[in-house]
Formats: sequence, C-alpha cells, structure tokens
Amino acid sequence: MWSSSVSLGDELSISGLSATDLAREFGTPVFVMDEADFRLRASNWDRELKKAFGNDAGTVYYAAKAFICTEVARWIKDIGIGIDVCTGGELAVALAGEIEPSVIQVHGNNKSLTEIDKAVSVGVGCIVVDSLVEIERVAAAALKHGKIQKILLRLTPGIEAHTHEFIATAHEDVKFGFSIASGAAWSAIEVVLTYPSLDLRGLHAHIGSQILDTDSFEISAQRLIALLAKYRDAFGVELAELDLGGGYGIHYLPGDEELEPSVVMNALAAAVAKNCAMYKLKIPQISIEPGRAIVGPTMFTLYEVGTIKDVLLENGDTRRYISVDGGMSENIRPALYSAEYTAVLANRTSTAAPVSSRLVGKHCETGDILIRDIDLASDISPGDLLATPATGAYGRSMASNYNHVPRPPVVAVNNGKARIIVRRETEADLLRLDI
Repeated sequence: MWSSSVSLGDELSISGLSATDLAREFGTPVFVMDEADFRLRASNWDRELKKAFGNDAGTVYYAAKAFICTEVARWIKDIGIGIDVCTGGELAVALAGEIEPSVIQVHGNNKSLTEIDKAVSVGVGCIVVDSLVEIERVAAAALKHGKIQKILLRLTPGIEAHTHEFIATAHEDVKFGFSIASGAAWSAIEVVLTYPSLDLRGLHAHIGSQILDTDSFEISAQRLIALLAKYRDAFGVELAELDLGGGYGIHYLPGDEELEPSVVMNALAAAVAKNCAMYKLKIPQISIEPGRAIVGPTMFTLYEVGTIKDVLLENGDTRRYISVDGGMSENIRPALYSAEYTAVLANRTSTAAPVSSRLVGKHCETGDILIRDIDLASDISPGDLLATPATGAYGRSMASNYNHVPRPPVVAVNNGKARIIVRRETEADLLRLDI
C-alpha cells in the first residue's frame, strides 16, 4: 500500500523527508513519488518474466496510461523495459524520454490517421490493431513509409474478469478488440494476411484492471493459444508472440490482497506450457503490460485539511465531513467507479478517539468524495496534513481542471532528496489556451 521508503512514525516521512517539510516546500495537494520503489517494482516484473519464460521471453511493457511523464520515461529507458502507449500524446512523452522506438508498443481502440502515421514513421516496435479499419490504416501507413509494420491483433477472449464493469475489457459486449467466440478474430487474421506491408507477429488480450486472482489470466492464455493452434493448422507456421496484457491488482486498503510478480508469472508459465503442449506448439514469446502494479504503490497524495463540519444524520448519528484542498480533480476514481482509498494523519500522531468521517474535496459536486467512510482522529483540525497511499495509478494521469483548479505537481523522492518532475499548474496555465 505504501512504497518501501515511507515511514509511519511520529510523522509520515519518505526517504527521511517529513510530510511537513514536503508540504512547506512544494505546497498541497502534491503527488509524492518514490523513485527507488518504482525502479524496483519495474525490475521485479522484468526479472520474474525472464525467470518464468527464459531470457528470450517477450517484453515487459510499462502501461503508460497509469502515469507517465518525461522523467519516468527516462527511468523506463534506464531499467531496460518497454512501454505501451495508447495515444499520440503518450507516444510523444515516450520519445521525449528517449525510449527506443523499437520497444514502444502502440495501443488504443481508435487511433487517428495522424497517430498511426507518426507511430509507423518513427519505427515503433509493434502496433496492437483493434479493428478492421485500423488494419487498413496501418497497412496504408506502412506502405507510405516503405516499411513492413509488426502488429498484434487485440482479441476479446470472452472472460468476465472479477473487477468493476468500467475496467473490465475482455467480455463480448465491449469496445475493444476482435471477439474469438463470434469468429471476428479469425476473420481479422484472414484480412491481415492480405496486406504485404503488415507482419502479424501474434495475438494480444487485456482482460481488465485491478484483478486479484490469476484464474482469468490463465483462461485468457488458454483461449489465445487455441487460436494460435488453429492458425498453425491453417497456414503451416506458428505465430511468434503472445501478449497477455496487465491489470494486476494492488493494495489500496489495509488487508487488501495484491498480485505479486512471481505468483502471476508462475501461473502464466504453467498455463502456457500446459496448453502449448496440448496443441504441440512451441512456447511463444510472452509479453505483459503492468502499469498500476508498478506505479500505483510508489506514490501518495498529500493534502491540507481546510474545513471540518459535523452533520446530524436522520438516524441520530453524526458524520464528520473533512474537506481537503484537492478532490475529484486529482482523484476521479472514487467518483468514477467507486474506488476505495484510506488516509492517515501525516504531520503528527494523535491519541484522540477516532470519529466516523467522510473525506471530501473542494469541488462543487456532492459526489466529490475521496473516502466515503473512514475513522479519523477527532482532533484533526484545519491545517493538518492527510496522506492517501497508492495514488500513483490514474491519479495524476486522469486529473482535470474542473472548477478551474490547477493540477498538482509530482515530486520524486530518492536518497533523501526531492525534486519536481511535473510542476504545479498555475492560473496562467489555465488561461494560456483562451483566445
């Protein structure tokens, strides 16, 4: 839940830097990121993939949608893994961080002509194709630039992953990919093979996010490998690659489970080996796409308490509303799909009795709730600092300027030093695009 450098002593600190000092130097709200923890988690996924599938395994693609900036892209380059991007903007950041195009994978269900042309022209390693329209568009771009573009076909294996419906992506009624069960996937394969400018390297599936067991991943692998066998039987050659996506769950609340890299990779290795043996296939290069599992726990958000209000409920109970200086503009996930977080008093300890509280933001929405129910010390007062852990994934990346609130900075901490890697927006930034 907390990154490895965080200490919850008399005052929350990270790599020896106290919450009070961080708030004083960088203001609040602020995303605080543990660089060493990010690097360790990314390296662990890479190590476990190679341990499970050998040194000639596929690629760990960091899912940029979870959080990306130029500095993080530089870390990814240093670590030696790949990156999965799903828009032209994410591609631009990856290139600005000097990630080699050959380890960039381009995703998305509706890539524009401009985005496809850019991806092909810079020489990205792979494009994950999501529709018949995209097959034609990628083929045309490759022909224009005199290239043979490597692609994967994104498939929907018909799995109801155990997660929120808004982040489940592999059942039949969904916008992503080609359905295996309906025959759309096989039809797409046949279409791809009519284009000489395309090199079909293999198949891809991503079944959802914040998944906390390996069963769904194993079933997905089984169904994709069955299609690999059908391809071999039809065309006499085996596809070389299989990307099994990401979506591995992390701790958000005390007592939550988390999918460890070794557990995931061992389960996938067993499932892939079993099904490849059954169909007499060589084991393909296996790639994965962890995003949240790498960046989620590396970051926490630090807030300052503004106002406190006790509200009498109809049943006679009292609920305390604690308002902080952020809210749904830097963490939309609780409002969007009921994501749950916890929080701690960060600038001091308290022995005061806990009181049932609701942690809310400053926006003009009743639904601007960060934590619906939490017991917090009854002596929390304006000016205190609160920290919410595990906000690295989809916090800053989904942040908005609702109510014209400037988005918070991201501060990276490493070896007892803190530096800004994404600066705080200003009112001048908010006005810059106005004509």
